[in-house]
Amino acid sequence: MNRENRSSRNQPLVPRGFKPKLGQNSVGRDPFFQRQSNRQSPEGIRLAPYVRTLPLVVDAMLDLAQVGSEDTLYDLGCGDGRILIRAAQRFGTRGVGVDIDPERILEAQQRAQEAQVQDRVTFLQQDLLTLDLTPATVVSCYLLPSSHLLIRDKLRSQLRPGARLVTHSFDMGDWPPTATTTVSDVINTYTIYLWRI
Repeated sequence: MNRENRSSRNQPLVPRGFKPKLGQNSVGRDPFFQRQSNRQSPEGIRLAPYVRTLPLVVDAMLDLAQVGSEDTLYDLGCGDGRILIRAAQRFGTRGVGVDIDPERILEAQQRAQEAQVQDRVTFLQQDLLTLDLTPATVVSCYLLPSSHLLIRDKLRSQLRPGARLVTHSFDMGDWPPTATTTVSDVINTYTIYLWRI
């Protein structure tokens, strides 16, 4: 998760002066981020602010979930599409990214074309609460804790046995993960969570 201040409209939403404590992922407890998420928009409910996932975290998520060429990866709140694009590049994985923000979908489509993986990934502007997850063998998401709790029952009921769910920084409440790992950059340590259905 990139915690730099950004001024451009297309950059992650981070308040000026926001400084997480070393080794903690405190965004979910920050009142600013709580106000920015779970609010109604014309497209549906926004379940998290747009914050990019660091490449080292993306790779750790894909590795922990053991994503491969036979998987169908769904990324909930896909943002600029980086998780799906990386999975398609590394493993030839097919994927579906869902985001409520039309600008993020356009950006993801452009990035997929630049990476020449547009034949392997699809991006949908849709409220993920209305999405059918049954085709997914792997689901990735990076939403706020309250949003994870909101979609937890949907994940449990729609994912087939053997499917995997991978998140980072925030767990699924009292649903214990199957496995966890951590990765660090010079500022923070990020926890990756995995559930096997």
